[in-house]
Amino acid sequence: MSRIDDTGYLSAFRARLGLPGIIDVHTHFMPERVLRKVWAYFDAAGPLVRPMSITYRNDEQVRLDTVRGFGVRAFTALAYPHKPDMAAWLNEWTADFAARTPDCLHTATFFPEGRAADDVATAIERGARVFKAHVQVGDYDPGDPLLDPVWGLLEDAQIPVVIHCGSGPAPGTYTGPEPIARLLRRFPRLSLIIAHMGVPEYSAFLDLAEKSAEVRLDTTMVWTDFTEAYAPFPVHERSRLRALADRIVFGSDFPNIPYPYEHSIQVLEHLDLGEDWLRQVCYRNAATLFGVADPASSLGRSSTTVEGS
Repeated sequence: MSRIDDTGYLSAFRARLGLPGIIDVHTHFMPERVLRKVWAYFDAAGPLVRPMSITYRNDEQVRLDTVRGFGVRAFTALAYPHKPDMAAWLNEWTADFAARTPDCLHTATFFPEGRAADDVATAIERGARVFKAHVQVGDYDPGDPLLDPVWGLLEDAQIPVVIHCGSGPAPGTYTGPEPIARLLRRFPRLSLIIAHMGVPEYSAFLDLAEKSAEVRLDTTMVWTDFTEAYAPFPVHERSRLRALADRIVFGSDFPNIPYPYEHSIQVLEHLDLGEDWLRQVCYRNAATLFGVADPASSLGRSSTTVEGS
């Protein structure tokens, strides 16, 4: 597929809300051979996924040009291991990617293994600003003792972790809200971004966000036609979204989505929660969390695209 550029809806959306761009906390850039395996898994409709096509199946540079064409000003490179001895070399790749991609938030990952704390400490020293954990694919308990020093390091550093811990699209051994609730009782200052709003346990993860000021939720794939077909968001919970406006951040799952990127934003508008809610979710909350300079408020100062990247 050729590059898909936005010159219409998303441009008008940003202009109408006065946004300098969009910050997407849930995008996937990873080693090419790993990404190809991910795509093959989706193509085969593996046990954890429903059949879906990949809309943005392109080479890396085309994907970068495409996401920037959407007006995305900062994004992540979420990579994640499914076995031991994988996290360290993924972190090498994402560190290099961040160094050559200044609008990417330096992303890292980990796995419950003996070297996990060293891997995380090294990534932090190299400037990692966000980590990715995938409880479902990794098939591990977030309460595994091997991860205790990891959570301690991340809690002390206040570095957010985008964590796929909900039981969608299919439940895993350790998915669901209770393992995360137990984790937060032990590490109450841990900064977590619950991927996909915790699909399908939306209500329980909203409960966790209400109880912890450091728990956030990303909008990745939620409310889209694809997800509503199998795990609709409860209409009666929409009022809670307004109350948690400062704790919800935009995510897309780019490039691994079966629809145009703009659909991820359109569904947020259709919630009818107001323009300021959209400004917070699509830009301000993540800008504050990750230190992304707002050009509208940086007159007279040097402007840095992403701190620490």
